[in-house]
Amino acid sequence: MISQLRSRWQQWVHRRIPRSDNQLLNQKNVFILPTGAGVVFGILLMVMLITGINYQNSLIYLITFLLGAVFVGAMHQTHRNLSGLELTLLQPGEGVAGEDIPFRFRATAGPNDAVAVRLSVDDSVLAPIHISAGQATDVVIPVPSAYRGYLRPDRIRIETRFPFGLLKAWSWMRPASAGIAFPRPLAAPDVLSSVPDGSDADNVRSVEGNDHADLRPWREGDMSQRVMWKRYARSGQMVVADWEGEQGSPHWLDFDAFPGTDHEMRLGYLAYLVGEREKRGGRYGLNLPGRAIDPDSGASHAQRCMRALAVWGEEPPRETLPEPHGTRSDQDLTHPMDSQSA
Repeated sequence: MISQLRSRWQQWVHRRIPRSDNQLLNQKNVFILPTGAGVVFGILLMVMLITGINYQNSLIYLITFLLGAVFVGAMHQTHRNLSGLELTLLQPGEGVAGEDIPFRFRATAGPNDAVAVRLSVDDSVLAPIHISAGQATDVVIPVPSAYRGYLRPDRIRIETRFPFGLLKAWSWMRPASAGIAFPRPLAAPDVLSSVPDGSDADNVRSVEGNDHADLRPWREGDMSQRVMWKRYARSGQMVVADWEGEQGSPHWLDFDAFPGTDHEMRLGYLAYLVGEREKRGGRYGLNLPGRAIDPDSGASHAQRCMRALAVWGEEPPRETLPEPHGTRSDQDLTHPMDSQSA
């Protein structure tokens, strides 16, 4: 029974507050109820009123009606704090799964001051903010994430209890745009890509009789399999061979380079390798089933690779399937392609 009532309540709220990246608060979507202190205050007024009626005491009547007028005035003021307030999603967040993903919003006050307005999502609650009439302020709301993929908070709560805390007025914003939670980086084992070097293969130079290798000085992070140990024993110079052909190109980060490993773990390995390559500033490409990103370097390239890893195999969230913590789940750690390949 309770679950049915909760489901109907959610359906009613979703109809009243559809998904949008811009929410204007008005009489249709602002709710107001007494707080715990307000309920006690109302009970006290009833007791005082009954006492005044019983004893026909004019002073009790006066105090009761004055306090009742304060309660009614507080109700109007609490509602006015949110009436006309506009909340706009400026930038959906990006970050690592398991951490709070920052979503940036702009709050614009209407004709009245928005006093002591508190924004929250799940357990993340911001400090109260004050916005003067007609002014705007940017706020960043940390949205909890658990799994990689698209991240779209189901509801952003906007609440105020000003001026006396006797009543609370609140509403919700249901963003339409989704952020992205990157895979958690996992320290990757030393492996070689199975992807041919492609355009870079034309520039490979034959060195010391090896027709399929390009020698270069060793750099921190290079895999031990590519170190020319015989040359190091003879001359003391540590060089690395970049092989083409059947061993693949070292310029590619390859999804298929980790056979027998769970898909989510592979993505974690690749996320780690992207971070390491970005620190060293080298060129690298990313090869995923169904998608390949050509070798490049720089922060924008790393961001592009991380986004591809985050949303690989995922569908953007739809209205009927809100995913407040990312589109992966601990019950779905195997990609559907596994069953197809089986």
